[in-house]
Amino acid sequence: MSEPAKLSAVEAIKTDSNFLRGDIAEQLANDQPNFSKDGIQLLKHHGTYEQDDRDRRKEAKASGAPGGRYYSYMVRSAIPGGKLTSKQLLEQLDLCDEIGNTTLRITTRQGLQLHGILKENLHQCIRRINESQLTTLAACGDVSRNVMCSPSPYRNRVYDEVQQLADELAKKLAPQTGAYHELWLTNNETGEKTLEGGGAPQDVEPLYGPTYLPRKFKLGVGLPGDNSADLYSQDIGMLAISENGQVVGYNVLVGGGFGNTPSNKKTSPMVGQPLCFVPPQAGVDVCKAVMKVQRDFGNRADRKVARMKYLIRDWGLDRFKQKVEEYYGEGLETPRPVPVDGHDDAMGWREQGDGRWFYGLNVENGRVKDEGDFKLKTALREICTTLAPPLRLTPHQGLIFCDLDEADKPKLELILKSHGVPLTDEISSARRWSMACPALPLCGLAITESERFLPTLMDQIDAMVAELGLGDEVFTTRMTGCPNGCARPYNSDIGLVGKAKGKYTLLLGGSPLGHRLNFIYKDMVPADDVVTTLKPVFEQFKAERTGGESFGDFCARLGKDTLLEKCDG
Repeated sequence: MSEPAKLSAVEAIKTDSNFLRGDIAEQLANDQPNFSKDGIQLLKHHGTYEQDDRDRRKEAKASGAPGGRYYSYMVRSAIPGGKLTSKQLLEQLDLCDEIGNTTLRITTRQGLQLHGILKENLHQCIRRINESQLTTLAACGDVSRNVMCSPSPYRNRVYDEVQQLADELAKKLAPQTGAYHELWLTNNETGEKTLEGGGAPQDVEPLYGPTYLPRKFKLGVGLPGDNSADLYSQDIGMLAISENGQVVGYNVLVGGGFGNTPSNKKTSPMVGQPLCFVPPQAGVDVCKAVMKVQRDFGNRADRKVARMKYLIRDWGLDRFKQKVEEYYGEGLETPRPVPVDGHDDAMGWREQGDGRWFYGLNVENGRVKDEGDFKLKTALREICTTLAPPLRLTPHQGLIFCDLDEADKPKLELILKSHGVPLTDEISSARRWSMACPALPLCGLAITESERFLPTLMDQIDAMVAELGLGDEVFTTRMTGCPNGCARPYNSDIGLVGKAKGKYTLLLGGSPLGHRLNFIYKDMVPADDVVTTLKPVFEQFKAERTGGESFGDFCARLGKDTLLEKCDG
């Protein structure tokens, strides 16, 4: 009988952590600017990553900084479906100014990220986020992360029900350890421990157990006509199926995930597959059953293949479904033949269905900042103070202002314009559908630029498509500084993935619908050559597209070899 595989180092850290405590409290109290390797892994479950300013490493080393680095922390808030209040956003803006790097970032999973938080301010930061009734718990780590949802605040039963499911999943799948509250929410004067919703902390993890999941786990809820939550990229995607204006159930998609290591042939991006159809009341329990299968059978020896997609690949979908049925306790229906056919980015003015309006503002790469004449951060402070609308963050890093009266429309636009913030209808189609991960200088995994380079690249793409008369085309462009795929580049029309300094893997053939992987068109493309490489493809698209064929559909139809033959000749 073969010996069981040796557990990875991270599994040992979790096992010995006493439900994610480790020695974080002791390290918070010392005078070092950083945490131990074990502490760094555990901190992720509390919503924070250790980083350093890679632009300043030479300076840090010369100055004699500990470890030769200027350490700081990214703190991420988990915000189910991206729903928050103006007051909550104002608190995050205060934090970014008072103890952060003066910017705030809307994430690709509808959360918020603060950057540049020093270790000495970490406790204050997380405590204040919780005092605003948000949380950082499970925003990162080997747990169910922020639950995404189609964010449009339409006042109808279907949208209400999918948003309610996202809320319920976030609540029912959250870790239960008392460590989070002990570390971050303890009253420093009285020692009293409090919970965000009241009550006493407890150390019971009925879903996760003491070692949590083998790897991160992502969920999203959406609609066939509104797959803005990118359901095929999730470990579990809940596709709502409605009849006569109400949700009758969900197709459960499983096994999506984009992280991969190009040099490791065992890894690859994958899109989710339909597993079953479940009635609305069974949605949470079926998700729990899927997660328990991954908990008990996912790979805990090799983190590169620890995501659930690899378990499904190794077992096959039929065996995986049988095990989910065993954990759930009964058989599951076959998925219904309902395809995804739309992606609504919720931008611009929309009537909500109750006489009020919402406005979707495109925020380039999710970065909220004041820079020169562009003063988005100041504009948001004024909007949240004077109009104080409920807010939604979108999966494309935009921001929605909800519940606005007709009379508020010119007020909102005036505030934005007076602060140099372009309105959504003033932004090109290509830029509106683009997004990037943060990458350099703070992400330790980044190989090359992403967020700092994409705006320049979009200027070039805008000029190119305008020259070809294709300025109104809708196509997604997504860039990441490494292969981990945080900005979901592997199902976009155009994907750019950092491969070496200043060079990218160029992928083509995905779709805004998110249901199809793209393919590697060319590898190691220098940043300066991206647009010249794309231009012949767009020229062929303009000349040979059929009907209303999209750019991604055109590339997928022709395939890599035909495109190369036509465009490299």
